Amino acid sequence: MRSGGCPAGSSRGLRLDPFALPVRYAASDAAADGREREIELHRERVVLRRCVGGMRMALNMPLSAFAGIALRMKAEEGGVSIVLAHKDPGLALPLSVTADADDAMADWRSWGAVLGLPLLVEEEEGTRDAFARLGQVRVARPRPRRRRRSALKKRRPSMLMRRAPGKLTETTPVHRGEREIIARN
Repeated sequence: MRSGGCPAGSSRGLRLDPFALPVRYAASDAAADGREREIELHRERVVLRRCVGGMRMALNMPLSAFAGIALRMKAEEGGVSIVLAHKDPGLALPLSVTADADDAMADWRSWGAVLGLPLLVEEEEGTRDAFARLGQVRVARPRPRRRRRSALKKRRPSMLMRRAPGKLTETTPVHRGEREIIARN
């Protein structure tokens, strides 16, 4: 395996910074020799290096090959992990493992924003989108109209509601047959 770079995370758990990409770190892999694989994560691609049966291999995959950023709750351990989810569970990559749920939620949203992938929630039944989507567009209920007589009405300018359009009368000057004056260089 290659070495180099600073080890990511701490001894208590893994916690990568989404704003410090590219990053290189090691993660456990049950199928690999030595039960470890090396991961390079960039903004547009992932390089996964491991050794299986004495044969070294490197998988270079675009981020579009991944399903999204998944949030996993570990009830038995009382922790939360954030994973770069893939259709093949063997290619899922851990990004953060922590016991603090608030930190995990903030990291989860940050990873989704930085990598441009949808946010997912993993449950016993499977993985689902955290928010309703129509293709790449997040769908939500329409917001209610602003009421005129609400508690915040005094903070809004109401001048625009008072103005009326101008009216042409007999005394309004109308300039017909005159040449328009245009400033030229």
